[in-house]
Amino acid sequence: MDTNDLVKAYASKAKTVQATLMRNVYSWMTLALVITGLTAMYVAKSYTLLSMIVQNQMLFWGLLIAEVGLVIYLSARIHRIAFSTATLLFIAYSILNGVTLSFIFMVYTASSIATTFFVTAGTFGVMALYGYVTKRDLTRIGNICIMALIGLIIASLVNLFLHNSMMDLIISGIGVLIFTGLTAYDSQKIKQLLTGDIEVNDTTQKIALMGAMTLYLDFINLFLYLLRFLGDRK
Repeated sequence: MDTNDLVKAYASKAKTVQATLMRNVYSWMTLALVITGLTAMYVAKSYTLLSMIVQNQMLFWGLLIAEVGLVIYLSARIHRIAFSTATLLFIAYSILNGVTLSFIFMVYTASSIATTFFVTAGTFGVMALYGYVTKRDLTRIGNICIMALIGLIIASLVNLFLHNSMMDLIISGIGVLIFTGLTAYDSQKIKQLLTGDIEVNDTTQKIALMGAMTLYLDFINLFLYLLRFLGDRK
């Protein structure tokens, strides 16, 4: 086998491995969304559990802190922990997120939540596909979205005290644009991170798992911001 054949064989195997890992990314993301959705619906149907979360602010904030802590821990330790451990932590995170998201069933009708979910899925799917297939470098767009996200977080914190409905509407619109752009950017970035790998191992699986978490967060945030526009309040 000459050099050209070796290069072609290597490229073919790398492409196959990349496709396998990208399928894993979306499979894990979908699994996490299913777990989150089922958890949220289960908690929402339990008056006891829902009352505990809504009426006990310490518990609610404790759940939020636990979520943030899990994301930080996974991001910082992903290369040091076993893949199985990382997977269990990802599942735990999706369950915690489902618990904290259960309150949306108190605020919005089930039909509008379902409609918003499908709109989110369609928007997310189109942008993720665009990010995966486009030859255009989306790094600049991604950087702009990340900087805008910092401003969005600050504006949201300020509006917690102002309770300005117009500002809330503007924040929601900007949030939709930011996470729409981040979906395409993150999809491309994950593809690039997985380019050149020639085998599926713990290292590449963990990269794919973190990619799944990133896209999962993009989906959840896009859904929540769209819900402010499309959700029918009870």
